[in-house]
Amino acid sequence: MTPAVVPYGPHPDQFLELTLPDGDGPAPGGAAQDPAPGGAAQDPAPGGSAQDPAPVVVVLHGGFWRAAYGIELARPLAADLAAAGYAAVAVEYRRVGTGGGWPATLEDVAAALDALPGLPDTPRLDLGDVTVVGHSAGGHLAAWAAGRGRLPAGAPGAAPRVRVTAAVLQAGVVDLQHAAQQRLGERRGLGAVQEFLGGEPGEVPDRYAVADPVRLLPTGADVLCVHGTGDDVVPLEQSQRYAAAAAGAGDRVTVRTVPGGHRVPIDVAGEAWAVVREWLGEHTAGRRTGTTLGP
Repeated sequence: MTPAVVPYGPHPDQFLELTLPDGDGPAPGGAAQDPAPGGAAQDPAPGGSAQDPAPVVVVLHGGFWRAAYGIELARPLAADLAAAGYAAVAVEYRRVGTGGGWPATLEDVAAALDALPGLPDTPRLDLGDVTVVGHSAGGHLAAWAAGRGRLPAGAPGAAPRVRVTAAVLQAGVVDLQHAAQQRLGERRGLGAVQEFLGGEPGEVPDRYAVADPVRLLPTGADVLCVHGTGDDVVPLEQSQRYAAAAAGAGDRVTVRTVPGGHRVPIDVAGEAWAVVREWLGEHTAGRRTGTTLGP
């Protein structure tokens, strides 16, 4: 499965990598189909039919929105998802140091999602079932993408073309004001959130109002928060605060903790990723049968 590289803008960091399932793995939400009578293998596909479009999972890498970290962090997850029958989309975006930060990073994530209906392989994508998965700062971007429908007109990312139906937040920085107060990711005396948004909450409040996922609730998307209990980079409290706010606003939220530190959620051989795969399968099966995930 070789990804198709598709630019969504003119900057070298404005591209996505689309990996389509090859039809040889089990369908999301279920096991591979039994052989047909006579021993010939059936063609498994999402939803149980080889002709069905595949549910889409967009993977947003982390790295405190900084240029030192890139799409290479997302590729193993995207490859694993495609092997499981999903249409996987790994997204690169401008970061602090490559023209990103406020508002460019948000604009890029929005543009990448809104580019999905125009892809040559769109007929193979189920754009009614779009999940965003993000780790660390990518978790922030995933939660923000899920809440784009609540952005005011004219704000970066407002008026989305594609609705996010689910979000998986892996050790996400999902309460920006609190993260700024905690000075998460501090370097040279500047917290990562302050560097990303260009100031403290009291200095650029309008930016925090647009960029902070806890300000964009409810999203209407199903949410899974996965966090390592030993994470000393992005504290578990970040997931807990977002989950409490989202549930209080009426969204369906599940929080799962696993042993380990900040990067355990992106180890495709680890327990945390198994939790994500199971949850995604239940979400996809639920959408296709008309049932919903519990809180």
